[in-house]
This record gives sequence, C-alpha cells and structure tokens, in this order.
Amino acid sequence: MQIGAQLYTVHNHTKTLEDFSATLKKVADIGYRSVQVSGTCAYEPEWLRDELAKNNLVCAMTHIAPKRIIEETEDVVRQHAVFGCKHIGIGGMPVDMRGTLEGYNEFKKVYLPAAEKMRDLGAKLLYHNHWFEFDKLEGKDVIERILEDFPEDSIDFTLDLGWAAFADKDVLALIDMLKGRLSRIHLKDFADKPADGSIETPAYLRPIFEGKLPYEDYINALSKVGCEYMLVEQDWCYDEDEFECLKRSFENVTSRFPNVK
Repeated sequence: MQIGAQLYTVHNHTKTLEDFSATLKKVADIGYRSVQVSGTCAYEPEWLRDELAKNNLVCAMTHIAPKRIIEETEDVVRQHAVFGCKHIGIGGMPVDMRGTLEGYNEFKKVYLPAAEKMRDLGAKLLYHNHWFEFDKLEGKDVIERILEDFPEDSIDFTLDLGWAAFADKDVLALIDMLKGRLSRIHLKDFADKPADGSIETPAYLRPIFEGKLPYEDYINALSKVGCEYMLVEQDWCYDEDEFECLKRSFENVTSRFPNVK
C-alpha cells in the first residue's frame, strides 16, 4: 500500500496554477509519492502530467464535478489518461439527490450508465462517502444500495474511514464488506471537541494517529483487502498549517508501518 495526499486538504493553496505547482512540490518534499487531485483551480491535463512528473508523483484518483461524469464521460476519461489516472471519483451524493429514496433512484438512473461506459473505456468510477450516506433510506443506506445496484466491475468505494466512524459505523466490518472494491480510500482522524465550544465543524479533525480512531487496526485490515492507496484528507486544519498537518500524518503512518510508502 501507498500513502497519498488528498489535495483538498491544501485546497487554499491550489487556487492558481503557480500555487498549485508549488503545492505539488511541497507535498512531494514531505515524502508523498501519490496525490488525489481535488478542489484545485482549473488545469490542462498536459500541465498536470508534466507537474506530476517533475515532482515524481502519480495521481491516484481525482474528484471532479459530478455532472461532468454523466455529460462528458468520454472526454473526462480521455483527459485523465493524459496524466495517467484511471480512477475518477464522485465526492459524495449530489445535493439534489440526497436524503430520499427517490433521489437515490435518480442517482442510479444517471450514474449507472456512466459508470458502465467508464468501465468500457478502461476507467473506474469511485464513490466517496460522508456520514450522511449511512442514513437509512427505507431500510438500506446509500452504500448498501450501490453495492446491490451497481455491478462490481463498474464502481469502487473511496471509503472515508473517518466519516464512517463519525456515523457510528463499524469501520472494520465495512472494510470487510467492501473488500475487493477499496483500491483507494481516505484516512481521516478526529478527536473529541474541546469543551470551550471553539470547534464548530461537525467533527474535530486531527492528523492521522492524533485523534481517537484505532488506525493500527484499520491499516492492518486494509492491507488484507486489496487497498492500494490510502489518501490523507484533513478537511479542516483550523489554525494549524495544512502542510504541517499532512507531514505529521505522513510521519505518523510511515513510522508505524514502514512498508507503507
């Protein structure tokens, strides 16, 4: 397995191509060899290809605007091929489809054909969860429904371990349930909120191994189910430097798991 950086963590530093380029170098200097491209400014695929090569990085996956996946499927796959990426992700259930079975059924109606087309073009659609994907929609949650409705070769899951734990799910059971469909996942850790009320985000996110989640158990389990890339995502770093948070996560994981690079 490899550890990578979800660039959404440093999205405030990727708003221009100049800053994006500098950010890729900083991430590579930490020691990361892979990234997820998400939350950045617009870029040409040839530009990203060259910047990745310059920094000895690979793009393990992306998150892009969900509508592009259904409206520009072939073009999206073609552009990703330029910078060597076959794994293209949805960051979560589109807002207008959340929270109801009718919304999920509309999601299935439009994204299943796109997922199958991507598969036929040699790419793979990935679905990333937040906590609300685990709310029941008439007895089954979104993850359970996707498992039933989308063929195994058409979609994988970017299981966000932190949000799954935040939703009070048994993360180890989820890893086992989704084995074989977890080539790329998100590492996210959180701690109890300070009593002073200073943290207003849904969860108090911390670098990996600096929160309360049992990451020794999680990573050991991931090593057995075909996971290739574990991507660190810390949505909020509060008053701490985002690159320092990425560095601490990298060092905390690789010092405990020397085979993870």
